[in-house]
Amino acid sequence: MNVKLARTLVFAASLLTAQLPIAAAAQMLVLDKDAEAEAEPDGFVLPYAFHSDVLDLAFGAVAGKRGILQPQAGAFLNLIGGTNGSWVGHLYGDGFRTPFSERLFLGPRITAGDYAEIDTFQNGNPNFFFDDDRAGSNDSDEDNFIRSEGTDQWYRMIFKYVLPIGHGRDTIVPTYVLDRGLLHEGSTGGDFWNPLRSGRTLIEFEPFYRSQDFDADFGSDELETGGARFTLRHENVDFMPNPSKGSIQRFTLIRDPGVQDSDSSYTAIELELSKYFSLGESERFRKRVLALNFWTADTPTWDVDIEDGRRVITHRPPNYFGATLGGLDRLRGFPTARFNDKAAIYYAAELRLIPRWNPLGEVAWLKRFVRVDWWQFVPFVELGRVAEHWRLSDLHSDMKWSAGVGIRAMLESLVIRADVAASSEGMEVQMMVTHPFPRL
Repeated sequence: MNVKLARTLVFAASLLTAQLPIAAAAQMLVLDKDAEAEAEPDGFVLPYAFHSDVLDLAFGAVAGKRGILQPQAGAFLNLIGGTNGSWVGHLYGDGFRTPFSERLFLGPRITAGDYAEIDTFQNGNPNFFFDDDRAGSNDSDEDNFIRSEGTDQWYRMIFKYVLPIGHGRDTIVPTYVLDRGLLHEGSTGGDFWNPLRSGRTLIEFEPFYRSQDFDADFGSDELETGGARFTLRHENVDFMPNPSKGSIQRFTLIRDPGVQDSDSSYTAIELELSKYFSLGESERFRKRVLALNFWTADTPTWDVDIEDGRRVITHRPPNYFGATLGGLDRLRGFPTARFNDKAAIYYAAELRLIPRWNPLGEVAWLKRFVRVDWWQFVPFVELGRVAEHWRLSDLHSDMKWSAGVGIRAMLESLVIRADVAASSEGMEVQMMVTHPFPRL
């Protein structure tokens, strides 16, 4: 930790702060109990500078606006350039209601970058050419990765349709009223489980295209995938951005038909279950919540052939898609996509504690830029594994672990986080908008 950790924190904080006013407005309305009326839509432009191991000295600017065309919609543009020649840009939008259906919303997402250095856990490192363990597998060496220059392009359009059942029958865009960041009115479920009467059920369709192009000293490689995600999600919780009770179920089918520039056709499936238990308040804490998460993935089309005495895998996603562990959300003590294979399983438990004492909410200079409703202390533990087959016996043997603590805060009705996690391979810092589960 030290200099590298400090640089990571500065880099992530710059990106996160840029996103705050926008995501809070997406596909929901959030009001303050003590406000006389809903805040007027606002916009901002914010330049900033920082230093990171990826970009060296970097300069960026972010522009955003909420209430674009519609009260629940928002978007932001973030551009960053580094002195080492790297650059990255993000364009996010969400919550735009379509003119031909009051229940259908869309959100464009574009990320593009050119980096002087990227690490990916895939075969090709000449130091491990004769290694029997495939890069990224559960037993692979932590140094079996490719470090190279590279580009990353990711284009998505997310369509969300709110089914007319449960809380979504009469309330398509929910309105939450908060008291210093905690839900006061407007619960959308969590008291009992019945999709016909409680919670919100959504069907999501997400066409996507992503390409990573690497140029290492010993060769170049390009990984492309293009297709669509189909998701059925039931959100039976009281307040989706920060649940204190209820559950969430999500089933996703990912299909790349292998047309145009995609490397190979494949099908992947995912199942995610989350459960939240309110432990009430105490003398020191305003809110205590036990949050549990289960996730599993499989790749039915995965095929293994033998060519020239070596295994060749076809009809699989790139190493950054599908059954992967490590990074922002799952096994946070490992690098991004550290583990990737045909199948995966994952368990997590978090104790989310909101103290009554909120020193950040009283900092005068900070209050001029952003409102900090609460901060949160979150110890967590994780278990997970990838495997060549989806078998409970395989997936529950020699599992990888990660444990750590998170510091999170609600700023302008949006949760941000900084999680520090340790594992058998070291320590990682993961910073992002929203809890690792649920993912908005």
